[in-house]
Amino acid sequence: MKQLKKPLPKVILIGAGRLAKHLGLRLKEMEVPVIQVFSRTKRKAQSLAKKLNCDATIDLKAISTKADLYILAVHDNAIGEVAAKLSSQKGLKDKLFVHTSGATPSTVFKPHFKHYGIFYPLQTFSTNRIPDFGQIPICIDARYAKDRKSLTVLAQELSDKVYPINDEQRAILHVAAVFVNNFSNHMFSIAAKIAEDNELPFDLLRPLLLETALKVQFNPPSKMQTGPAVRKDANTINQHLVYLEEHYLAYAALYQMLSESISK
Repeated sequence: MKQLKKPLPKVILIGAGRLAKHLGLRLKEMEVPVIQVFSRTKRKAQSLAKKLNCDATIDLKAISTKADLYILAVHDNAIGEVAAKLSSQKGLKDKLFVHTSGATPSTVFKPHFKHYGIFYPLQTFSTNRIPDFGQIPICIDARYAKDRKSLTVLAQELSDKVYPINDEQRAILHVAAVFVNNFSNHMFSIAAKIAEDNELPFDLLRPLLLETALKVQFNPPSKMQTGPAVRKDANTINQHLVYLEEHYLAYAALYQMLSESISK
């Protein structure tokens, strides 16, 4: 006997940036109905709505009341403002509202809505890269158990990795994510500048970068640490610092701080 598919919510995407685009495309792929896209920018709203075959609007007052789930994929500092404006509209007070931020607590919705929560895909999204959404961790939470259940059902349609995580845990996770993604990418940028300033292609470093990332997929990062700092190789560290202090003074301070942190 064929198993009946669990009912999925009608969704409205509020925001049309990179995260909203990839999330919207995944929703469409998994046949979750997206009925409207909002963006303050008409071009962005229409572009994403066309891809999702749904309505577009640049007016918060024109947001449909026919959806079950309203996903705010906007800048962190705009979540409260957008929620306040939406809460004044008749027919939205009892809907379920979530945001996709890693750092903003779900309680930003509390003054405005009874039903609220979090739908946080933990990934960095780029315009020209298509992510493997099925492998992206989706962190969910909601004020009420019934809403948590419905968010879990939706998240499991989109990804094999679904985690119930509360506001405090998610805030800590976001700190860790900044180290993994933002700070590490800044290190790549520094390496690229040093190499390219000296007519060395960054391609020389790409295999090393990839191997470093692959090793920690199956091992604790602390066990995979290599380099002069973990070996306490003072001669090599001093040679590097002499070079950096002469050519890249700001990077020298960063190199020394990181080396000291590793060697502890």
